[in-house]
Amino acid sequence: MINRIREIRKAKGMTLADLGASCEPPTTAQTIGRLETGMRNLSTKWMDRIGTALRVDPEVLVRSDNAPRAQVIAELGLSDLEALKAPRDAILPSEMAAQEGDEPMLVLEVTSPVGEYRPGDTVWLRQLDAWSAKDKDFLAAMNRDCLVPRPGGRFAFGRLIDRKGPLVAILPAQAGQKQQVIDNPDWIAVVCMLVRPL
Repeated sequence: MINRIREIRKAKGMTLADLGASCEPPTTAQTIGRLETGMRNLSTKWMDRIGTALRVDPEVLVRSDNAPRAQVIAELGLSDLEALKAPRDAILPSEMAAQEGDEPMLVLEVTSPVGEYRPGDTVWLRQLDAWSAKDKDFLAAMNRDCLVPRPGGRFAFGRLIDRKGPLVAILPAQAGQKQQVIDNPDWIAVVCMLVRPL
């Protein structure tokens, strides 16, 4: 079995020290490095701790040697396309889903052109508790596309533009529509990824 801790950690923009500090209880960067390189045995206990810290299912941390995976082979930047020294496994959106205890990721399938979204797109959203003490999460959602539940099992989707007390204002993604104000939604889901077939 091959361990995928390093590639998932890097995909999430974490250093060895960041990951060690995020573990419960915290551990050292050196221990994480040894687990990544196989110098230390990756037990199920370590898989659970690291999976929780990375916010992925622990099963994602290992894979079979012969399982085919999509490969990242280059990075496209402003100046040029740069080939990687060695290909790395691509992390699938479903593998980046929240860990148990957090709200799951939600997915919208686009069937008609709406704003910048095209038919065939899948829009991945991270669900937030609308009224938690996590004000930084809410501020991070401002001026981003969001999904908000409405009464009667309906939803509002568009740019989150304002919040006053229990009221949330959404500017629909479709041009020419008026803003929608939702009173006291249970949650807000923020768009975090777009998957578009070509």
